[in-house]
Amino acid sequence: MSLFISKSTKILIQGITGDNGSFYADQMLKRGAQVVAGVSPGRGGDWVLDGNIPVFDTVDAAVDATGADASIVFVPVRNAYDALMESISADIPLVFCITRGVPIQDTLQIKERLQNKPIRVIGPGSPGMLTSDNLSIGVIPPKISKKGNVGVVSRSGPLAYEIIFEMRQAGLGISSYVGIGNDPILCTGFTDILESFEMDPATEKILLIGEGGTTLEEKAAGFISEHITKPVIGYVAGKLNLNEKEKTFLKTDCESRASSVEGKIDSLKSAGVRIAALLQEIPALIQSI
Repeated sequence: MSLFISKSTKILIQGITGDNGSFYADQMLKRGAQVVAGVSPGRGGDWVLDGNIPVFDTVDAAVDATGADASIVFVPVRNAYDALMESISADIPLVFCITRGVPIQDTLQIKERLQNKPIRVIGPGSPGMLTSDNLSIGVIPPKISKKGNVGVVSRSGPLAYEIIFEMRQAGLGISSYVGIGNDPILCTGFTDILESFEMDPATEKILLIGEGGTTLEEKAAGFISEHITKPVIGYVAGKLNLNEKEKTFLKTDCESRASSVEGKIDSLKSAGVRIAALLQEIPALIQSI
């Protein structure tokens, strides 16, 4: 069983007539996802992907016609706010915003709109999600994982792909992978996914992949110490291994970023998270638990 989605999830693509929306919709179909509709204002009535997928002018019309219960947003930044608000207004329970660089004020307003609503928006800047049976939603490359019991949550997409592939090479598999995105403000943070993994019977271990900037990892550490009973393995990208002489001369934003990474690592360690110092150490650390 996978977290949030399955092959029976009915997916609509907002921005399906754009290059990215069209390409990844086709890729998702080929990997077994049930893409049932696309939304592109002004293109309602068209059919795309060899005439297999209908296009609607609005999300409401697409949901009414197809029963879509998940949306993937592939629209330009200037249209992301309106696209997300439209999905929320249509009460779609699960929305992935692939678009990166959404203005902070827009994301804050979206988060406010989500309050007290049974709707999960993942992103902005999310790569999507990967299930235990290799169902890829979003832009995640195929065949990088195998079925297993490790729930993976990450801010960085490409780094997560590499780690999941390294896990597969070591004989380890995932229960689900969720990319929460790496925009400065996110609609869904680590804590929301950690809570879902804690309740997920298919997940026995959790891998958290963080990076410098924001306070998401520190918040996750506090949540783990109070609410998570399953073993958690952590890796935070961006650490600089500098000697004292180098630290004396390096007074840049890069050093500040490295310092924040050290703080995140300390917070996670204090919460009982087993930290991998190097990416290559992660599979062995998982296997040791």
